[in-house]
Amino acid sequence: MLRDSSVVIQFRAVPDQLEQALESAIIFGEMAPGARVIEEEIAERYGVSRSPVREVLRRLENDGLLVRDERRGMRVTPVSRRDLDEVYVCRVALEGIAAAEAAIRRDAETVPELTRCLSLLEQAFSDKDIKGYFIANVIFTRAIHAAAASLTLSRLLSGIGKQALRYRYRAYNAFPDLMTVSVEGSREIVDMIADRNAEGARRVTERLIERSWRALRDCVNE
Repeated sequence: MLRDSSVVIQFRAVPDQLEQALESAIIFGEMAPGARVIEEEIAERYGVSRSPVREVLRRLENDGLLVRDERRGMRVTPVSRRDLDEVYVCRVALEGIAAAEAAIRRDAETVPELTRCLSLLEQAFSDKDIKGYFIANVIFTRAIHAAAASLTLSRLLSGIGKQALRYRYRAYNAFPDLMTVSVEGSREIVDMIADRNAEGARRVTERLIERSWRALRDCVNE
């Protein structure tokens, strides 16, 4: 689960904890797109040796959150319209499939769990808490992935998931009104899954993601 890196930083981080801390820092913009990532500075900041830092930087590079530049070294992957389009053309299709599969495969626990996640969304929306809403939205989305019960689909979504998270958080910050659209759409998705309406769940999911995508294209540089 995502955490504010100011909380995670208190740990004497082993690789998994360090990875979570750096992921959060990148996703929430504390490590800016294009910023240099220096191994020695990371080790000093988190109080760990350089060995786990090297391991974690390799993981984040594989996840698309870091990029290695021959002249400038390791840096946070820049945000660009091309990258946004590449991520979202995949995300629209995959998230739509996940919602449809969740409707088809749902069991007795699916709707209560989605309803619980939806309540977190609604509370953050009521509080006008953008970061809290984003985190609740991630929890809600992952509950749908779990309900879809497809290992192959989970692997595909995981492959683009961390890259997409940066854009998802950026969308809510740039366009807070998207939270209104999102919470209403999320209620529809739960209803569609409860009714085993696979096509409806897919359609609403794709519509929500496409709307965020269109909005973000106007504020992301080429």
